Amino acid sequence: MSRKECIAMLLAGGQGSRLGALTSKIAKPAVSFGGKFRIIDFSLSNCANSGIDTVGVLTQYRPYLLHAYLGSGAAWDLDEYGAGISILPPYATQDGGAWYAGTADAVTQNIDYILEHDPSYVLILSGDHLYRMDYHKMLASHIDHGADLTVSVMPVPWEDASRFGIITKDEEDDSILKFTEKPDKPDSNLASMGIYIFTTDVLIAALEDDAIDQRSSHDFGCDIIPKLLADKRRLFTYEFNGFWKDVGTIASFHETSMNLLGQDPEFDLYDEAFPVMSNDATRPPHYIGPEGRLDDCLVSNGCKIFGTARHSIISTDCIVGERVIIEDSVLLPGCVVKSGAHVSRAILGENSVVEENVKLGSVDSTKDTAVVGNDVVIGKGE
Repeated sequence: MSRKECIAMLLAGGQGSRLGALTSKIAKPAVSFGGKFRIIDFSLSNCANSGIDTVGVLTQYRPYLLHAYLGSGAAWDLDEYGAGISILPPYATQDGGAWYAGTADAVTQNIDYILEHDPSYVLILSGDHLYRMDYHKMLASHIDHGADLTVSVMPVPWEDASRFGIITKDEEDDSILKFTEKPDKPDSNLASMGIYIFTTDVLIAALEDDAIDQRSSHDFGCDIIPKLLADKRRLFTYEFNGFWKDVGTIASFHETSMNLLGQDPEFDLYDEAFPVMSNDATRPPHYIGPEGRLDDCLVSNGCKIFGTARHSIISTDCIVGERVIIEDSVLLPGCVVKSGAHVSRAILGENSVVEENVKLGSVDSTKDTAVVGNDVVIGKGE
């Protein structure tokens, strides 16, 4: 196998407990988003659009749907011989088997995959963020600096800084001076995006050293980066100033979904130069009935709309019945909202059902978003 310049290790095993009912049966990267996509589509599309054709996807929590969805990788043009998507779940060895203990441990357990492809550089990224990024530009910055590690960063509001790994950098050469994981009193608002490019031999040595450290939590942010910094390795930042969201909470998931709407959305799903790709099955066109009304909505294939939907996302194969009102809501694939129901500021999980005349949610933005889990029936028997 010829040597690769750069391969990606995509961390996609998270349970996503902050998404509550939406991840009770599937991993967070497999959650539907934006009408016809799943969250992992955005990172995979970034890889394909950046010319990174070899991606190891590290799965763990409830992986079946995610494995089935990824398939051969053809949907993202990641199915070439000697390249493509490889599913990397935890596995048993002669010494036993265990769940991935942390982000670094997940990669450590798959060092053989890295060595097999023998890349000069390794890109580490998460499968649960929404953004559009050319990783090749970050790689060029890494090479120009002669870096051991490059961390993608972006400024965040000061009031949010304590939620992130925070970096203090040298303003002249962008080298990292200090890294603090979720500090109570941050001295910078430059946040790590959890996207890293390592020079391969540095990564392998760091992982092997971390694996035998019994005090380590085996996490890139908590352990690997601080150790490399202490060892005076060449660590640099790559500043990203585009759209980037962690949709790992209900509030963020709903807000970011609503931000996809409007004539000039902050994140453009229709960008042909850097497209978002998906393994969404081919479905018939959506149908709008005689009394169907839509205002500022994304409506995917396979839907049937007989009622009214305003400022909402109607995902693949949803049915909106007669006299139904949907507003400020997200309907994930396969939802059925039966006649006379009123759904406001809600997220309806895949294949959920809202029975006739049920009122769900509130237009009051000060109240929590109503959430219905996958395959749940609301109003049954009432």
